[in-house]
Amino acid sequence: MSSALSYLSPPERRIAGRTIMQIIPDLQSGGAERTTVDIAQALTQVGARCLVASRGGRLVSELQGKGGVWMPFPAATKNPLAMALNSVRLARLLRDEGVDIVHARSRAPAWVAYYAAKQAGVPFVTTYHSAYSGTSQVKRRYNAIMAAGDMVIANSEFIARRIVELHPEATGRIAVIPRGVDLDDFAPHAVAPQSVQKLRAAWKAEPHCRIVLLPGRLTERKGQLVLLEAAQLLVSRGLEDVRFVLAGDCRSEAFKREIEAKIRRLGLRDRVILPGYCADMPAAYLAAAVVVVPSTAPEAFGRVAVEAEAMGAPVIVSDIGAASEVVRAPPQTPPLHATGWRTPPGDARALADAIAQALSLTATARQSLALRARDFAQSRYSLEGMCAATLAVYERLLIDR
Repeated sequence: MSSALSYLSPPERRIAGRTIMQIIPDLQSGGAERTTVDIAQALTQVGARCLVASRGGRLVSELQGKGGVWMPFPAATKNPLAMALNSVRLARLLRDEGVDIVHARSRAPAWVAYYAAKQAGVPFVTTYHSAYSGTSQVKRRYNAIMAAGDMVIANSEFIARRIVELHPEATGRIAVIPRGVDLDDFAPHAVAPQSVQKLRAAWKAEPHCRIVLLPGRLTERKGQLVLLEAAQLLVSRGLEDVRFVLAGDCRSEAFKREIEAKIRRLGLRDRVILPGYCADMPAAYLAAAVVVVPSTAPEAFGRVAVEAEAMGAPVIVSDIGAASEVVRAPPQTPPLHATGWRTPPGDARALADAIAQALSLTATARQSLALRARDFAQSRYSLEGMCAATLAVYERLLIDR
C-alpha cells in the first residue's frame, strides 16, 4: 500500500496563518514525541501556528525554540471520567484558540480529541505510531480510535497493512508517511570528535574497546534481555575488548532490576553499561562499532535503525514489523546492496552471529556499507519529506472543508 500523497509535494500557502494543535501524553523522548517537535517546526516555517497539548517533558524547551507553543494539558490520563472532562476542556481550547485541525498521536488523548473535535467542528487527524496489540474486544475498541481520524497517518507500510486488516473502514483515509530523520544532524561530518570522546569516556570504553549499542527505552519489547544472552555467547567464544551499551530511559524499575540481575547471572558486569538517556545520539552512533535493535515485538517504524544508517553505522534489526522495511539485508537483498542485518526476533544465537560479522568487517567493507546505508536513508527517510507529506495531509483537510 502506498499513499496518494507525494512525499515531496511542497505545502501550499493555504496553511499559512492557520492553527494546528497536536496532542500527545508527554514530551519526554521517543519517536512520536520527536515527530511532534519536527512538525511544529515545519508548521512555523510555512507561517502556521502550532500548539502542542501535553503534560510536558524534556522536549518542551526544544519545541518552544522551534516555534511551537506548549499548552500544559493532562493528556496522559486514562481515567474515563477525567478523559470526559478533558474532552469538554479541550473543545473549549479549540474554539478559543481558533484551531483548524487537531492531530492526536496516542490513544488516550485521541479519544479526548475525537469528541472535542466533534464539539468544535474541526477536522481530526491521527498518527498510528504503534503496532497496538489487543486480543479482547474492549482493547480492540480502545485501539480503534487511532483509525478514526478524518485522515489516518501510518508511519510504515507495515502499519498501513495492519490498519486495513483491523479497521478496513479506514482504507480510503490512510496516508503512508514514514518517519523522517534530520540528515543534517544525523551526518558523520556534523559530529565533533570531542563529542564522541566524551561519550566513550562516560561509557567507560577504553580507546581499544568496540561498542555494541542498543538505544531504546528499557522495556522488554526492545530486546535488552536478548542482547545480554547474545553478549554472553560472544564472550564465551572469546570476544574481547567490547562494551555493550544499553542506552535509554528507564520506565520500569522492576525491569531495570531484571536486566541488572541477568547481567550478574551471565557474568557481564564489566562488559555492560546502562547509562540512561542519551541526549547526543549522532555522537552515540559514531561511537558504536555496531548498533542493534533486537525488538521482540513488531515496531511501527525503525527510527533507530534509520538514524544509524544515516550515520553510516552497521545496524542489526529483528526481522519483524516495520524494521524489515528500513534495513536491506539478505536473502531478499544481495550482500553487495545490503545496508545491515536482519535476524529472527528473540534469537540470541543469530544475533550473536550477526554482531560477530559486523565486528569483523574490514575497513573497506565497512565504508562501502556506510555509503549504501546513508544513501538509502537519504532517499527514503528525510525529515523534509516527512514534513512535506504531513503538511499535505493538513492541506487536503483544509481544502475539503
